[in-house]
Amino acid sequence: MPIHVAITRKVRPGKEAEFRESLRRFLGESFSHGGVHGAAMLTSLPDSGEIGILRTFADEAERDAFYDSQRFKDWEAYASTLTEEPVYRQLNGLEAWFRSPGAPPRWKMALATLCGVFPTSLFLAFTVGPFIKEFPIVLRLLITAACMVGLLTWVVMPFVTRVLKKWLHPHR
Repeated sequence: MPIHVAITRKVRPGKEAEFRESLRRFLGESFSHGGVHGAAMLTSLPDSGEIGILRTFADEAERDAFYDSQRFKDWEAYASTLTEEPVYRQLNGLEAWFRSPGAPPRWKMALATLCGVFPTSLFLAFTVGPFIKEFPIVLRLLITAACMVGLLTWVVMPFVTRVLKKWLHPHR
């Protein structure tokens, strides 16, 4: 299962151009590590100094191998002279379902999401529904929505995207 990591770095004043150029070079070089499946730079508002980096790895082992590599350690040592301490976040929930190089068309994402949402809503209606049927409607909906989001995020959608992988990304 692909692993997605979001990194945010705040560039020190006056170092923006140098950091962007070195990051652009490093992102290109990082593809020589076989487990790197995607890398992108996101810039924020002109005066904020924040740069976002999105990385996609084949799996956890490839992610760990990349971050343990000498190439990354050398980059990190250099980048730390140009930026403040970076913030790393692994994307696990809704934001990672379709994050990949060459995302599928929206209609495929919508159908894949429906394949997860519909059976999950049926499951919750028959399992949780009877226990909360006497609750006020707003509380019933809140409980159902919380269960739905949890199941979709950590169980259903990772499974659905894995099963539909070849259909979602036929040219890989």
